[in-house]
Parts: sequence; C-alpha cells; structure tokens
Amino acid sequence: MGFHKQTIKDVPLEGTIVLVRADYNVPLKNGVISDDLRIRASIPTLQYLLDQKCTVVVISHLGRPKGKDSTYSLEPVAKHLETLLQEKVTFVPETIGDKVVQACKKATPGTVTVLENLRFYPEEEANDTTFAQKIAEATKARYFVQDGFGVVHRAHASTAAIAHCIPSVAGLLLEKEYVTITGAVGAPKRPFVAVMGGAKVSDKIGVIERFVEVADCIVIGGAMANTFLAYKGHPMGASKFEADQNEVLNAIYTAAQKKVGDKLDEFIVLPTDVAVADAMSETAPRRTVSVRSVGEKDIALDIGDDSIEQAVKAVQGAGTVVWNGTMGYAEFPNFAHGSARMALALASQPDTQSIIGGGDTADFVLKWDGQDGASFTHVSTGGGASLELMSGLKLPGIESLLDARK
Repeated sequence: MGFHKQTIKDVPLEGTIVLVRADYNVPLKNGVISDDLRIRASIPTLQYLLDQKCTVVVISHLGRPKGKDSTYSLEPVAKHLETLLQEKVTFVPETIGDKVVQACKKATPGTVTVLENLRFYPEEEANDTTFAQKIAEATKARYFVQDGFGVVHRAHASTAAIAHCIPSVAGLLLEKEYVTITGAVGAPKRPFVAVMGGAKVSDKIGVIERFVEVADCIVIGGAMANTFLAYKGHPMGASKFEADQNEVLNAIYTAAQKKVGDKLDEFIVLPTDVAVADAMSETAPRRTVSVRSVGEKDIALDIGDDSIEQAVKAVQGAGTVVWNGTMGYAEFPNFAHGSARMALALASQPDTQSIIGGGDTADFVLKWDGQDGASFTHVSTGGGASLELMSGLKLPGIESLLDARK
C-alpha cells in the first residue's frame, strides 16, 4: 500500500527553516521520562532534516494541562532529545511571541529548537487558525512536517489549521506508520488474525466492524471480553462490562454470521474461562473459573489458562496478526499472564507480520520485550490514530498534507 501524500523526500528542504510536529506526549514524572519510544521514533526524521542543513523547530504537546503548568513543560523532553541526537537542542519556554521570534532568528542551519507545550494554549485544541498563523510567523518556517502520528486523528491547530499556513508534508515516522498499518489491514498475509482487548467495545466499534470484514479470525480478551460474555448470557459478577452495547454486538454477530455461517465461535473467539479476584489489587490472588461460574463478587481481570492456550493456538501459523488491547489488567503481574503469553507467541513467530497497536498494548510489549520491540514487526506510536487508521477512516492530520505528485 503506497502513501498518497508528499513527504520530506519530495520537497526541496535544503537550508530552509522547517517546523516539525512531533508527538512527545511521553510518561513524565518529576522530570523523569519512563518511556522514550515516541522521542526515539522521531529521530530518523530529525536526522534527515539536519543532514539537509535545515534549521529545525519542533512543536509538541504533553499531557492535558489546564493552562500553563510547569509540570507539563517540554524542557525535560528537549534535554532528553539532546542526549539522543548528540546535538545541542535549544528550548524556548513559549510557543508563540517574541521569545520564539528571537530564538528562531538566532538559530542556524543544522540546529534543533524545541518550543513549549502546545496545550498551554487553548487555541491548540480549538484548531484555531490565528494561533497556527502565529506559530508560522514566529518561526518563519518554509515547510511544515507532520511527524506526530499519535495526534493525526485529531483536528487541532498543529495538525489541521497549520497546513493552511505553511506547505505541509509528512515525516518518515508518519509515512512508516501509515504504510505499515494500512498495508497490514488492507493487504494482509493470510491467515489474518486480529487480537482485540482493552477496556471497551464502544471505543473500538469501527475497528471490530472492519476486522469482521477482512480478518480470518478475531480473538477477544481484556474487559472487552466481559461485554461479549455478558451479551452471550454469562454471569460476570462484579466485573467491568458495558451493558448498553447489545445493539452493536447484534450487528457485529449478524455481519459475522453472513461471512462464516455456523462457524461463528471459530471466527470470533471468546474466553471459555477467566482469571478472577475479589478486589482490583496487585496483591489479590489469581483464581481461574469457567465463564459459566463467575461468582457475584468475582472481578474478571484476565483470560483464564484454557483461553490463553486457545488464543495462542489462534495466532500460530498466522501470516499477519494485529494486536490492539491487552488481554487483561496487565498492570498487575498476576493478571498479565494472557498478555505475556500472546507477546511470547508473536515474538516466537518471526515469519508472522506482527503489528502492535499503540497505547497500553505498546507500553506492555515494550516492557515485556526488553529490546525496544525488536521481537515484533511494528510497534505503533499511536493509540487512537492506529485504531482509526485500521477502521479505514481518513485522519485530519494526514489529509491536510500536500497530495503526492501523480
């Protein structure tokens, strides 16, 4: 599957000022970054621009600050980027205004400047064109490069409005994410197995419907499985599930039945047993019970032992596996068994194209893997963006870029 937009390799960037939208929304506590995947993922684009003798100005958001809040400053990110690039990185504690104007005037070709958190300004999430224009004027950028894959599903000033102010192209990370994900779903090596977990069916309706169309098998885990099991009439005790999704699930099963007839249970694979506890606690003992025998006070927090074997069997020999959503409450080691076994199964099959959706699943496999996700074909940097792309939706931050030349 090709890419329908221009990239940094399609335009004459050499010696120009380039404004880059990265996604540096990383876990940060007391100035310490616990996972720098998104920062490292931006390095190939930045390095390419530096090699072109560009003056690089980077913008990003971090967290959900309410106004200007120093705990959400991008300064620690700029320092970490300096270490990764092994080049001096200048940090400017503003995103618009005179400080930015002066810093960009002083910046020279082959240097990187990072501006302050976009979300310190409410105009960012309001997709305000005037705000985008102020960034463009302060930086004097000749080109805008969209490389923040994790935010391209949102129409914000730095993803949509900015493209009306500066000629806009894709960075290398954005291109890679798009081509890999759309290729895996649109032209998969078969058999194609979708593994779906996480908390809510309602968050993933679009992608489940798409997988019913294109996948050869769908494995359901996580709290999402609780909703499917409750729909099927199984008691879920004190487990988290969505009682208002019956209409959606009716439609999903109707579409699936048209496709596979009486082989529904082989096509949509649900847990036959679940690991439960009597409290949401890291120290709660793990008990495995049949889905028919969940007690009133039981909380299902993982798929059970038989279901783990069933899920692993489903992905064995698959040509393509897309995994989005952990198999259980993987933050608690006692309830990470299903997710760990799925990770091991995929890591043990180098011939299988394994695409790990962003968010919690990416966080889990990176910690499990210990080698930056090298055991998998692709670990996405975007949660919501990867889901919407898999669903076949057009993303504002991509559609706003210059079209590829015919």
